[in-house]
Amino acid sequence: MKFLLTFLGRHALTLGSVAIATAVALHLWESHQRMPWTRDGHVRTDVVRVSTDIGGLITQVLVHDNQVVHPGQLLIVLDRPRRVAALERAEAAITEARAQLDLARKEERRDLALRDLVATEAHEQNIAKVRTAEAALKRALADRDVAQIDMQRTEIRATVGGTVTNLDLHPGDYLAVGVQAMALVDAETLRVEGYFEETKLRSVSIGDRARIHLMGDDADIVGHVESIAAAIADDQRDNTGNLLPKVAPTFSWVRLAQRIPVRLHIDRVPAGTKLIAGRTATVEILPSTPLSVVGRHL
Repeated sequence: MKFLLTFLGRHALTLGSVAIATAVALHLWESHQRMPWTRDGHVRTDVVRVSTDIGGLITQVLVHDNQVVHPGQLLIVLDRPRRVAALERAEAAITEARAQLDLARKEERRDLALRDLVATEAHEQNIAKVRTAEAALKRALADRDVAQIDMQRTEIRATVGGTVTNLDLHPGDYLAVGVQAMALVDAETLRVEGYFEETKLRSVSIGDRARIHLMGDDADIVGHVESIAAAIADDQRDNTGNLLPKVAPTFSWVRLAQRIPVRLHIDRVPAGTKLIAGRTATVEILPSTPLSVVGRHL
């Protein structure tokens, strides 16, 4: 007994340090399990791919790279003279079609007035001319509508508010149909997506508060869990030609947890923080608190 007391007296400091370290480690482990976090997070946003469905020479570029624009703002003007000429040609076709229809209807009325004096075959031909002229007028009106739409499409406008990026266009360039002219970063859809290990998902719920730290910044962003991904790709399975599943016959002794995307809504951004899509973020899910309470604190 005396030996034990002597031993404890000599090593009390060491044993105390070990006990404190063990307690701290257990506390950190419990916090890690209770408040899941990941360093695999990124700022994300929706990107609008600005393009055209008519094609033509670019006559004006009214924005520059990295410029902030608002919805409806004019970005690019395409070849208007060609579309103006097409619209005038469509209007002329309508005038011609109406004249042909008026003439066919006059002949039809004349046949009705003469009655038996006009051969049945000639009368039927005049009726067919009226129907043909009516169809030609409808076609001309439709062509005019298309020409008006094409005329409007010569002005490419922003569909959302955001920032122009990847712009490399100049007057005189030809913009083909369906080719992306520029990218427009939608400012209203900025968010953070964190990729959490599947073993931590039981501690993540929609509405949970989140602390977001962007690499290189001092202050943290405040947000909350908006949604959790419903599915991810299975790289161990593929389909064959007969639609039967093809499963890779492999097994690893070390099984890595899959990472599941969790979307975070941004509630508060510190002054001076630059939310740029692609920035790296560390995300920590805080203990569950009703979202209404979070709103009062923000």
